[in-house]
Amino acid sequence: MVRVRRMRACLLAVLVTVPALAAEPAKAFPWPVRTSRLANGLTVMRVPYASPGLVAYYTVVRVGSRNEVEPGHTGFAHFFEHMMFRGTRRFPEGARTALLGSLGFNENAFTSDDVTVYTVNGPTAQLDTLVDVEADRFRALEYAEEPFKTEAAAVLGEYNKNAANPGLKIEETLLGAAFTKHPYRHTTLGFLDDIRAMPTRYDYSKQFFRRWYTPDNCVVIVVGDFDDTTLMQRIEKAYGPWTGRAATVSIPKEPPFTGPRTAELTWTSPTLPRTGLFFRVPASPPGSKEAALLTVLGQYLAGPTSPLFTSLVLERQLVEKLAPSADEHRDPYLFGLEARLKDEAHRAEVDRALTDTIATLAKGTVDEQRLADIRDHLRFGLLMELESPAAIAEALAMAVGISGDVDALEKGQRHLATVTSAELVAFVRAHLVPKNQLALRFLVKP
Repeated sequence: MVRVRRMRACLLAVLVTVPALAAEPAKAFPWPVRTSRLANGLTVMRVPYASPGLVAYYTVVRVGSRNEVEPGHTGFAHFFEHMMFRGTRRFPEGARTALLGSLGFNENAFTSDDVTVYTVNGPTAQLDTLVDVEADRFRALEYAEEPFKTEAAAVLGEYNKNAANPGLKIEETLLGAAFTKHPYRHTTLGFLDDIRAMPTRYDYSKQFFRRWYTPDNCVVIVVGDFDDTTLMQRIEKAYGPWTGRAATVSIPKEPPFTGPRTAELTWTSPTLPRTGLFFRVPASPPGSKEAALLTVLGQYLAGPTSPLFTSLVLERQLVEKLAPSADEHRDPYLFGLEARLKDEAHRAEVDRALTDTIATLAKGTVDEQRLADIRDHLRFGLLMELESPAAIAEALAMAVGISGDVDALEKGQRHLATVTSAELVAFVRAHLVPKNQLALRFLVKP
């Protein structure tokens, strides 16, 4: 599964103010987070949670499309996610999946620009077996060349399926216009030519595994009903013999924008046209002030309580969908406002509205009450999301996976609570400026 973009979509709901809690910044987790680091570098995070008989077991690998620096080898972080389900000498292909299924576990995985996450959810009663099986595949993954080629064909099929949807092609067009050197210039799936060449990259795939699937580059997160002492004894035994150190590669730095750019794409199947304004912005890993600013800024400019949303979506109905793009990234990326138009004839008018909204904030005009409501909703909304072991594990996985900081989620909560109008205005004036602008033009001509 590819997680091309991750947004807190559920936070785009109607804002709810909680006066009784507003004076005290909410903690990201009302439960203790226990963190240990094994001698081989593996980080293990545990969160006891009242889910009798159930546990979430997530493994974070700090590798994504950002790490794909060799020409001709894009898409391997996602591709390797597929290979991790192929089996080992102890649990050959099919045996591992059958065993976990018979014990009541369900599993999946996803890849993003900066991280790959493997998810397993199921019964605490079988946790010892799960630890053993998971440690085995990360220590001793094994696959022959023919299964590798089969999986490469499946990835090509996945690309072709996604390419039938405008989303992938829009993303490719945007990234191609925004980046010339940094690996963010390709999507998580990779360039099509590289995907087609994957069946010939068997030896490289082994190198990729040795390079990134190392204990010091991974975090195991366990959330739910378990005995901590027993769990750590089992993890020490199962993962202790795992060896290796993550590779060090030079990530090319992207030169700054020197003027406005345009990303244009014409679609020949029936769909709605789109427009958008994007801007090159600083790195915004979870737990950073920049991530908090971008999250709040997106909701302030284009969230459901914004004048822009009220005008374009509800009152004038020129736009079928309006949303900010404010994803957290390790390196400088894009922040933007994107609109799905009901009619091409409204493009110029909607573009002016997007520009005017940003200009108004740049002048220092801020609705302080709405800003306060947005801050509170983002913080308390996250707490409301954390209602299952899986939800908690995923929130932790993305935070620590992108940032490398086990306290990133808690730090992010504190930053959200303190975003000020002056900081928003200063950020817009510094970064949402013409020289950093990338305009999206998605045209439909069936």
